[in-house]
Amino acid sequence: QVQLVESGGGLVQAGGSLRLSCAASGGTFSSYAMGWFRQAPGKEREFVATISRSGNNIYYGSSVKGRFTISRDNAKDTVFLQMDSLKPEDTAVYYCAAETYDGGSLYYTNREYEYDYWGQGTQVTVSS
Repeated sequence: QVQLVESGGGLVQAGGSLRLSCAASGGTFSSYAMGWFRQAPGKEREFVATISRSGNNIYYGSSVKGRFTISRDNAKDTVFLQMDSLKPEDTAVYYCAAETYDGGSLYYTNREYEYDYWGQGTQVTVSS
């Protein structure tokens, strides 16, 4: 059973930065594609970013492209989300997720339903 624990959320002013971390345990982290999603109050969960197990293939949601950076450290079983130029509309609970399907080293997905394991989420609040 894979467990995912997010950290790094908090309150930040618009234009500021935060770095989220997601630590994995109980599985083979280096074989999973990883993703970040977010859910704002009253809205559906939204795709943010995904990274292949090798780290060589990355894809971003249109609302965060150019401002957020996803990365991973397979030696530390951790995936990161660097968030810069934050906006009030980035306010949400941020979740990391693991996709255990073996699609190869470059495989990733932005489809929420394809992810097998989810963390509990970390709150990010951006004030104007």
